[in-house]
Amino acid sequence: MLPYNKANVPLARRLRANATPWERRLWSDYLRTYPFRWQRQKPILDYIVDFYCDKAKLIVELDGGGHYTEEQRLADRHRTAELNGLGLHVLRYSNLDVDRHFGAVCEDIDRNVRERVSM
Repeated sequence: MLPYNKANVPLARRLRANATPWERRLWSDYLRTYPFRWQRQKPILDYIVDFYCDKAKLIVELDGGGHYTEEQRLADRHRTAELNGLGLHVLRYSNLDVDRHFGAVCEDIDRNVRERVSM
């Protein structure tokens, strides 16, 4: 079981109930019926990740406009490094990627899952 901050559980529930349009699309149109189980808004360490597949030890994060400031980029790099330290791999896609290149995003996720499961 991955370490997590129990104080984040109520927020994770609220985030699942109030998913962004891009999170809803990726979940409804792809991850919900994926052959391996995915979890939405999963607390890990002091973070809540958008999507997590335990079988592949893979995290998918969808980034909105707020992720493109220098401060947020540094925070995202730190977060990714901490998650990598647990043996997890983080994939990041912009909301625009989900809008304009949905098929390519899904293919990339699938390729990463298959690579990590066959390791």
